[in-house]
Amino acid sequence: MPRPLVAIIDIAALQHNLTVAKRKTPQARVWAVVKANAYGHGLERALRGFAEADGLALIEPDAAVRLRDLGWRKPILLLEGCFDAVDFAIAAQYQFDIAIHCAEQIALLEQTRFPKPVNIHLKMNSGMNRLGFTPAAFAGAFGRLRDNPAVASITLMTHFANADDADNPALPLAEQLRRFQLGSAGLDAPVSVSNSGATLLHAGLTSHQVRPGVMLYGGSPGTAPAADFDLRPAMTLQSELIGIQQIHAGEAVGYGSRFVAPVPMSVGVVACGYADGYPRHAPTGTPILVQGMRTRVIGNISMDMLTVDLTPVPTAHVGSCVTLWGDDLPIDEVARAAGTIGYELMCAIAPRVRVTER
Repeated sequence: MPRPLVAIIDIAALQHNLTVAKRKTPQARVWAVVKANAYGHGLERALRGFAEADGLALIEPDAAVRLRDLGWRKPILLLEGCFDAVDFAIAAQYQFDIAIHCAEQIALLEQTRFPKPVNIHLKMNSGMNRLGFTPAAFAGAFGRLRDNPAVASITLMTHFANADDADNPALPLAEQLRRFQLGSAGLDAPVSVSNSGATLLHAGLTSHQVRPGVMLYGGSPGTAPAADFDLRPAMTLQSELIGIQQIHAGEAVGYGSRFVAPVPMSVGVVACGYADGYPRHAPTGTPILVQGMRTRVIGNISMDMLTVDLTPVPTAHVGSCVTLWGDDLPIDEVARAAGTIGYELMCAIAPRVRVTER
């Protein structure tokens, strides 16, 4: 029999969240981002949840091939482009859209024979300083691609560092836009600039194509709760109490004895630990639900277990349902308590965790 720990994926929530993205940007083509195994939700489920998307976007060429094998016939975009000549050959075979972010990729593109011209998404580094051509080099890269008969269309792309914090003094959103507009001035091509944060918070931006990611899975790209944007959690991580300990005041709980009971307490043991993807650094006080009632994690997270304060849940018993995040407990709230972001929790679900859907 399996452990009681299960990740429940809500296909209807995925569909709903895509609808929110489309409603926010009715003028734009929507690429549903499905990298990292659809943020831990599974590519097969993403195919059904995002069937109405205009295309799917990810970074892994092998996963892109799998999407084709699973039956996806609409466009697929490789967000980091191709990593070597083999990847370009695969992209040619499966007709992937390809991001181009450096001169080396253009050279590999020019060496690849395509059965028919491919669509290119030319990336500018507008200040995030990860991937992309500088604004000064952007037009030159565009011209080189435009003159290549293997290129069907070119989309101008950049990525915002602070869409959820537009006035960040280190790199304001307006400054990234200014650099992008300066570097792309005079280039006749559609624009793709909006990630989840821009889609939700800056829907008025000119973006002919949008690339929502975490919002599609019910996570917030910023500090505002996802529910404020009408987003629904697509993943609920549930387990059960597998033990209960009655401890006296002054007794400690877990590795390192970090939590010491101030009064006599009932402590519940949950079948979930850091080997399952729960954050090991989640401190005492991290919210958790037992029998639908809010309580807190106490003590250090173990590999296979964590402990909770059952004081608010006097009727709890071995077998009581525990919600780690999801329904009635936003994943972003758990992530903030643990000093991380919801993206990481979604993607960290371990292979040993059973996954079902509804």
